[in-house]
Amino acid sequence: MIAAIANTFSNCFKIPELRSRIFFTLVVLAICRLMAVIRVPGLDGQVLSDYFAQHAGDGGGLLGMYSMFTGGALEQCAIGALGIMPYISATIILQLMTAVVPQLSKLAREEGGRTKIIQYGRYLTLLLCLGQGSAMALGWENPEKIFGQGIDKLVLYSGDWIWWYRIQTVMVLTTGTMLLMWLGEQITERGIGNGVSLVITIGILARLPAAGQGVYDMFFPGEGIEGKNIGHAIALVLLLAGVIAGVIAITQAQRKVPVQYAQRAVGRKVYAGGTSFMPLRVNYAGVMPIIFAQAILMFPEKILFFLGRTFDVKFFLEIAASFGYGRPLHLVMYSLMILFFTYFWVATQFNELQIADDLKKNGGYIPGVRPGQATSDYLHNAMSRITLAGSVFLVIIAVLPILLYTWMNVPQMVAQFFGGTSMLIAVGVMLDTMRQMESHLMMRHYDGFLKKGRLRGRF
Repeated sequence: MIAAIANTFSNCFKIPELRSRIFFTLVVLAICRLMAVIRVPGLDGQVLSDYFAQHAGDGGGLLGMYSMFTGGALEQCAIGALGIMPYISATIILQLMTAVVPQLSKLAREEGGRTKIIQYGRYLTLLLCLGQGSAMALGWENPEKIFGQGIDKLVLYSGDWIWWYRIQTVMVLTTGTMLLMWLGEQITERGIGNGVSLVITIGILARLPAAGQGVYDMFFPGEGIEGKNIGHAIALVLLLAGVIAGVIAITQAQRKVPVQYAQRAVGRKVYAGGTSFMPLRVNYAGVMPIIFAQAILMFPEKILFFLGRTFDVKFFLEIAASFGYGRPLHLVMYSLMILFFTYFWVATQFNELQIADDLKKNGGYIPGVRPGQATSDYLHNAMSRITLAGSVFLVIIAVLPILLYTWMNVPQMVAQFFGGTSMLIAVGVMLDTMRQMESHLMMRHYDGFLKKGRLRGRF
């Protein structure tokens, strides 16, 4: 198996076009990583880096998740500290608006409409960068209000120069994100894989050395401290292999709904009938429910803690403590929110009415199901059932790193690679990149990465 994969990788470099695409992608990703270490002028980024290093085991939170998506650029006060997240946020906002705003929905179905929506996304990205860049500049100016006590001043400017720092920082951060967005689009067009997804993935994988150091410290903590034994190592390896296998299986899993097309005549042309299928993905929502749940769940703890400290109400402080990372209430609310957002995302993005209408217009039908409303109901019920399986899978993947950190004392830097957004994004992007590489290989009659040269979906 390993020899076959190694041989396939060697075949990738025998195709000139694919070889140039791979090298172009690697060079652009190297530039993206460089942007994560070049610090914004006027900031002492080492102070924030030391703070994050001291609080690496404090669990999740929005800042920790944002730092992961930026590949550590946030804690370095780097020019890429905003990362690609404003572009992702703009894309998500437009996707949701397309589902609820009739004008955008109509535009998306028109010829050239998708290009127009992408252009709107770039404009919205610029606005989000200006807003988030301003907030980040003020946050670095007053770090104790964002990160808490125990962190020194980051801004080197003072007095009349403070406004120069603010304007300069906003412009640098905005330019950094727009450059990352452009580099991602260049990878998609001239490289291999989805550029924006690869930019996020390379930031996640940049934490692997720190995770490796965390694994070493688990088993060799130093004199006088008992480390993990060989049994723990075997259990972690088996668990990691099982999680990766499960993520791959569910990511590719789909239900194939058969579709029959009748013979029909359009003008003087006669279109022959045939049989096809409609793939319904089990994990249709992808990683979005986990991101939504993580972002929203941090607010109840912060709000209740603020109210309890402000009005000296012990009850609020106790509830805020129960929302702490890894607490039972936190796990229950986290799981329920993932279930809710999974169905919410499917409900907004999967339009069974439009699919049924398109099938009817093209002379297609599902065997045993009447066209029109009956087809829409059938697709709705089928998607609801498989979404339940996908949502339960997301809950397990999201909760597993928390349990490893709180119950088994696995360092947070290590536990995040056993599930959650890190694993889902990394595996999904790698599968998509492998599919594109396989398409180039099969065009030149080379074997692919898996048996029969293709990545197969599963029922």
